[in-house]
Amino acid sequence: MNLAKLTTSDFLEGIYANNVAIVSKAITIVESTKPEHRVLANEIIAGCISKKYDTIRIGITGVPGAGKSTFIEEFGGMLTDFGKKVAVLTVDPSSSRTKGSILGDKTRMENLVKNPNAYIRPSASSASLGGVTRKTRESIVILEAAGFNCILIETIGVGQSETAVHDMVDFFLLLKLAGAGDELQGIKRGIIEMADAIVITKADGDNMQRTDLAKMEFARALHMFPPKENGWTPEVLTCSALEKKGLNEIWELIDNYCKNMQTSGFFTTNRQQQNENWLIQYLEQELLSEFYHHPKTKEMLPQLKKEVISGNASPFLAAEKLLKALKEQ
Repeated sequence: MNLAKLTTSDFLEGIYANNVAIVSKAITIVESTKPEHRVLANEIIAGCISKKYDTIRIGITGVPGAGKSTFIEEFGGMLTDFGKKVAVLTVDPSSSRTKGSILGDKTRMENLVKNPNAYIRPSASSASLGGVTRKTRESIVILEAAGFNCILIETIGVGQSETAVHDMVDFFLLLKLAGAGDELQGIKRGIIEMADAIVITKADGDNMQRTDLAKMEFARALHMFPPKENGWTPEVLTCSALEKKGLNEIWELIDNYCKNMQTSGFFTTNRQQQNENWLIQYLEQELLSEFYHHPKTKEMLPQLKKEVISGNASPFLAAEKLLKALKEQ
């Protein structure tokens, strides 16, 4: 099959059949910024979003060095042993100047990438907020329509990306490294408050004592925060991905969380809220795109930038001129 000549029906048929080549091509289409791909991308998403499956979306974050890739490889492999179909969306840091990306997760997860019941999709962040690609939500929809029922979304763990990922997952997992000295910083950033569970990684060898101490410290820290609106009380666990210890307990906790949230109705309410947020964010993105691509604003913007930089015009006045020109068209 010539992937370059696929119709919407071809794409949807291939996605529903879990044809990995077509799934990958579909994600490439929705990630594309080319105008000619927009209509096809929207049709693909419309066909995929109508598919309803029981799925779990898990956000995984942690500072560099916390062992996210090793954890995801072992955790994802364990889930496939349980009969799950696992998709991993990883967002690599892109250069803000060259827009380049290492895209190294496939090499760091050698075993998982060979697993027939797993799929890994590294995506460059392309300077989007906190390293979360603008099309991550669409990728999730495609992967779920393809039959993947466990979606793992890894952030680069450098700040604001956690907030973006938290808004598109069912369970938010924070990986921490004992003795790394970032405990207080993590509390200040508010990431712990978003976490549904904290996992202290690398609980093996000489690190065991530090790991147990960190577990107690974070357990105490959790009491500093008000109860979650869904009634869930986050827990602190430890694990060693290298020794495959603690992974099963983490999954049991996530599974228990999902059952509780489905019983209470929060699971569905949360997904509905995420869809509403998706709508608002898409509108904002489209309005911004329309502004920058409008002929009149494209013509006026360079000169107004020069005036603002030189101090001959205020940013507010320049913005008003641009918006007025946009409205007059």
